[in-house]
Amino acid sequence: MAKILIVDDDEKVTTLLGRYLNALGYQVMTINQSSRAMQTAENMSPDLFILDIMMPYPDGFTLTTMLREHPKFAKTPILIITALDNSNSKATTLGANGYLSKPFNLDDLSTKVVELLNLPG
Repeated sequence: MAKILIVDDDEKVTTLLGRYLNALGYQVMTINQSSRAMQTAENMSPDLFILDIMMPYPDGFTLTTMLREHPKFAKTPILIITALDNSNSKATTLGANGYLSKPFNLDDLSTKVVELLNLPG
């Protein structure tokens, strides 16, 4: 069972995404404080990260950079979800593997998750 870590400061978003992905058979951990993301990732060793961009420090861009610089997570897929316009190019430049704009369809999320979990490691 693939493990997914969702980091978003909006509890409604993490609850919705967590329940949805859990129902699809994934082991999901959600956190609303991005400052806890690295420690949680260390403990959990997720197979996929789903990150919001607009969060208190570290924001999603910074967190993406931090994950890419960590040897354990350098190749772990990262999916960015955000309401920010024109974030796709910056997110992918920093090392994210995928991007969804809020609001998005849950079917699109499911498709993207399957695609990212099947990336060659």
